[in-house]
Amino acid sequence: MCKVVGKALYEKGLQNNTSVSIFSMHDSNNDAVDNQYFPADIFTGYHAAKTTFVIEAVKAAKKNEVIILSHINLLLVAWLIKKTKPSIQIYLLAHGIEIWGALSNHKKLMLPCCNKIISVSNFTSNKIAAEQGINHKNLCVLNNCIDPYLVKPTVKLSNTPLAQKYGINKNDKVLFTLTRLSAKDRYKGYDFVIHALAQIVKTQPQVKYILAGSYKAKEKTYLDTIISNNNLQHHVIITGYLKDEDLAAHFALATAYVMPSVKEGFGIVFIEAMYYGLPIIAGNADGSVDALLNGKLGILIEPESVDAIVKAVIKIFENPQKYKPNNELLMDNFGYEAYKKNVEAILN
Repeated sequence: MCKVVGKALYEKGLQNNTSVSIFSMHDSNNDAVDNQYFPADIFTGYHAAKTTFVIEAVKAAKKNEVIILSHINLLLVAWLIKKTKPSIQIYLLAHGIEIWGALSNHKKLMLPCCNKIISVSNFTSNKIAAEQGINHKNLCVLNNCIDPYLVKPTVKLSNTPLAQKYGINKNDKVLFTLTRLSAKDRYKGYDFVIHALAQIVKTQPQVKYILAGSYKAKEKTYLDTIISNNNLQHHVIITGYLKDEDLAAHFALATAYVMPSVKEGFGIVFIEAMYYGLPIIAGNADGSVDALLNGKLGILIEPESVDAIVKAVIKIFENPQKYKPNNELLMDNFGYEAYKKNVEAILN
């Protein structure tokens, strides 16, 4: 997301003859070499040298008019900058759970130094207003976008080596979820999908569920127990971590993407799955609502209802074409060009 923001800001700078600098606390300078998003010479990485990063950022701010923070954990930098240059405009990007709940005392003290908080969804914006007492006039929404360099959709081929690896046959119907697997990430709802699968297989025996992403050993044991208790060993495939270059092939195997989350700030993976033409099932209680355009781009359900998941999956399996996302609507709202215009509108 930060790379895409950097690209939009750099291109805006070219148009308006203004300069943009990108500082990263944890990356090194080499991490920006040959990247497609912006020239490496506008990027400085501090390789986790936090003190140096803070000092240099405060110095650099004296020459700038606007500072954009990519995360609330950078508030100290913003607060120090504001002390040295009160006229500077500071914008904070807010993603989700990192800013929803109770904040530490120092974050609560420093948050007012931000002139505007830019949230990734209306849900996140409303949560900030309610939880942090921020006036709505100091809040705005900038939905995430599809990475402009995302690999083009892959043609579906049921006889690919990947399909053979997972034992997926031509007539199988495949559900897909991509997320980290750990107890703290269980809010994504993948365990509810497995429970739903136990009912779905009764009428759809050729269903498979690919659950991809890095996992904690304890969480894998938890999921294996659910799978075993429901006799789903031949229906659930837990892949582990996937490299970026392998994602397109996995999306291409799927019939539908399902992730009934309850704490999603926005859900970039939803718009990526739609980019690959997949029908979507998401929860109706968090930022997923923005990603699905209030249901115009997919099916929104009560996230922790197994019955709701079952009904939504059956709907898609019976008529997948009906629930394919409208690509034009998707790109009009979440394509990079639309995103860049929204960035410019906020800065203007």
